[in-house]
Amino acid sequence: MSWYPHKTVAVIVEQPCSDVSEAHERRFLMVEELINGQHVFNQPAGHLDPGETLFEAAVREALEETAWQVELTGFLGLYQYISPENNECYIRSCYTAKALKHHPERALDKDITAAHWMTLDEIRAKSSQLRSPVVLRVLEDYCSGEAYPLSVIKVL
Repeated sequence: MSWYPHKTVAVIVEQPCSDVSEAHERRFLMVEELINGQHVFNQPAGHLDPGETLFEAAVREALEETAWQVELTGFLGLYQYISPENNECYIRSCYTAKALKHHPERALDKDITAAHWMTLDEIRAKSSQLRSPVVLRVLEDYCSGEAYPLSVIKVL
C-alpha cells in the first residue's frame, strides 16, 4: 500500500513599506477561503501541479488566489503538519515574496472568497478561523527574521 503526504507551497507577501506608516501596521497578503462550508484564512497556498517546480507553483498559487503577481525573495522553511481532523500529513514549503503587480480584473480561484491585507494582530484575532496552526507559525517565523536564500532549494 502506498502513502503520500500532501506537498504544498505557500507564500508570505508583506505589503510594500511605502504603503505602511509604522512597523506595527505591517500587513500580509491573506486569502479567505470556503472549506467545508467554513470561512478560513490562509496564506496564498496550494498543491504542486505536474511538471512545475516549487518556485513556479508558489508564484502561480499567489496569482490564482489573490490576483497579485509576486516575485519570490527567499525560503522561509519546510513545515510538517498532521491534521487532527483527518490524520493527513501536509508538508509545506513556505516562501517569502514581494508584490509586483495587482490584477484586479482577474477572477480568483473558485474556493477563494477574497484576498485581504491583514496585520499580524488581525490574523492572531482570527486564530480559530485559520486553515491550520501552520498559518500563524510561518508568519511568526517570518516576523522573527527567519529566512534563507532561494539557492537552498535545488531544481535539477
